[in-house]
Amino acid sequence: MIYCEQDLNIDFLLPIKNHLTDKNIELVFVDDDSMQEINLNTRGYDKTTDVLSFPYENDFNAESLLGSIVINTDMAKKISSELGHSFEDEIKLLFIHAMLHILGYDHECDNGEMREEEAKLMKIFNLPKSLIIRTLE
Repeated sequence: MIYCEQDLNIDFLLPIKNHLTDKNIELVFVDDDSMQEINLNTRGYDKTTDVLSFPYENDFNAESLLGSIVINTDMAKKISSELGHSFEDEIKLLFIHAMLHILGYDHECDNGEMREEEAKLMKIFNLPKSLIIRTLE
């Protein structure tokens, strides 16, 4: 299950979530300003970003929550428009990226494992190129 604070239909994310984990995920959608505030308060970066993920500690077991994902819908709309794919596909890409971080992948310090896993998932779910793949080209 994905818990979403907003009244949005997020059923299109369930196949991805179920492919990656049987644990629950909290999902929050925000705008640019809210994301900038969250990014500043949690990471010390005074700028907006597209997605943030917050894995829960192993001893945190409230309803088997694996972690929280925050997606910036303003940025997702802009990026999907610029790259010519759907808003829903961009949300899926951001969700996959965040889920992999929650599951322990880290593209900033791994040897390409996260990029490889993202590429596999993009193929499975027939998605356009992810942020990691786009930045490497």
